[in-house]
Amino acid sequence: MGTPTITLKNDILAVRFAAQQWMLSWSLTRPGFVQADTVAWLHVSQADLPVGVDPAGLLRGRMAAAGHDAAVQMMTSRDLRRHHAVTRRSGDISAFCLATVGLGNAGRVGHPSLPAAKLGTINLAVQVDQCLDQAGLIESLSIVTQARTAAVMDIGWTIDNAVATGTGTDCIVVACPTQGLAQTYAGLHTEIGAALGTAVYEAVLAGAREWVAEKTGQQQMGNPG
Repeated sequence: MGTPTITLKNDILAVRFAAQQWMLSWSLTRPGFVQADTVAWLHVSQADLPVGVDPAGLLRGRMAAAGHDAAVQMMTSRDLRRHHAVTRRSGDISAFCLATVGLGNAGRVGHPSLPAAKLGTINLAVQVDQCLDQAGLIESLSIVTQARTAAVMDIGWTIDNAVATGTGTDCIVVACPTQGLAQTYAGLHTEIGAALGTAVYEAVLAGAREWVAEKTGQQQMGNPG
């Protein structure tokens, strides 16, 4: 699938693929099924998002100014230098994950939560080198979400004595080539699912460990008891 090109310039982290990809996400500015060759992150601070500022408008404007108006776009308060890139293979399938991980806005699914007082999110750009149809992209998104959640839970970060499962502002982009025989199945027991799951789990785990170490001074965190 060619090696993705990762660039970090000023407040923007970008990963560009060798060719146009089908992408699926809930990006603020390019959600749903789209074609693009780049996924880009904008770094923001609390001061960038006072009450009344439209986050989507801010993201769209700054990305356009930087020449990334066609990218699938995300934003984060995480130090973009702390990104983690992992490529893993299962059989004939290769998967790539670029992750930024912050848990300042962490929570546990199903538990009541208040609006976030702090910024901090998990943003993922994930690519598999096999063309997928829409059902395959949707299933791959479910695998990526499982892998992210497993990694966060294995860190054991707690909110109100409950182990966090993610943050309230996570965003995931899954991508695949537009050319080739499109596959429908990307579940846990497929090579596609295995490659995706491994790459995402390792990238998120590394990023979460780094974030926790920064916040607590601990270098390693075990599984929650």
